[in-house]
Amino acid sequence: MTYDPKLPADQGLIDALHVTGPSGEHADKLMLFGQFVGSWDIEWSGIGLDGEPARAKGELHFGWVLGGRAVQDTWIMPGRHEPVASTLRAFHGTTVRFYDPDLGAWRSTWIEPVNARVRRFIGRPVDGDIILLSDEEDPWLRWRFTDITRSSARWLGETSYDNGATWVFDEEMILTRRSR
Repeated sequence: MTYDPKLPADQGLIDALHVTGPSGEHADKLMLFGQFVGSWDIEWSGIGLDGEPARAKGELHFGWVLGGRAVQDTWIMPGRHEPVASTLRAFHGTTVRFYDPDLGAWRSTWIEPVNARVRRFIGRPVDGDIILLSDEEDPWLRWRFTDITRSSARWLGETSYDNGATWVFDEEMILTRRSR
């Protein structure tokens, strides 16, 4: 059977995957990332493929999944209605995050088919921020949510080539919640 884009989309996956809120005995812990549920605009800045500073606009969507036991997000850069700059390393990926009570932290997996990347992170709250660390392969990655409010946040991406002794800034995203 081949895919026919003229046929209506099957809602089965969406109905089975998405739910309206947290569930289970760790519902309170789920709010670390549950606070982001909704849609956001992104102002991205970093270094372009040409080595020069670059800026772009994107979009971010968070939602409850897997029976309310996890939070999933989708990051789209540039946004679906934005021009694609030839100097920007575009990405369109998703993260599934869930609280692991045995670890006392969040397990988080980033999947990005555009650049063929998959990375696993462990996330924890630290002094009002959220820090996610991927140290299973080189280089190490550290992603941080900072300056978190109900309507905005700052996301920082950093890389370490010496097992976390020093960190190099890669990119920043200013997140602004879309009004409902």
